[in-house]
Amino acid sequence: MTRKDPGSSIWFSLAIDGESLGYFNGCEGLSTQVEVEQRQEGGNNGFVWQLPTRVTFSNIRLTRPLTPDTAKVAKWISSVQTGVKRPTAQISALRADGSLVARWGLIDVLPVSWQGPTLDPGNLSVANEVLEIAHHGFTD
Repeated sequence: MTRKDPGSSIWFSLAIDGESLGYFNGCEGLSTQVEVEQRQEGGNNGFVWQLPTRVTFSNIRLTRPLTPDTAKVAKWISSVQTGVKRPTAQISALRADGSLVARWGLIDVLPVSWQGPTLDPGNLSVANEVLEIAHHGFTD
């Protein structure tokens, strides 16, 4: 039996409507929250009903060092200026050997911010970019 180490290095790929925007080494914000309304039932003092109401999805932040794929991100963000189209997206978590760990489909994706690197010759750190996207939920 082959053991897959869950602590191995993971990286992420992002595709918008099937078109790859490249690979990222950081991904945060894959989360959802269900708001709950409490209702008390008359004569039943043993518990309070917990009823789901609104579901919210947090923005997702993807980070990576600058790559030639940065131009693809810029093109996608620029396309928002000519009209908002909310495509689907897919984020895949991959092991170092390229095998799939997990995949998340996203509905109605919209780029909400992009942050480029700080270009400082006195700073020897890697030039990173951060892409933040909003979405309306998960899909298969």
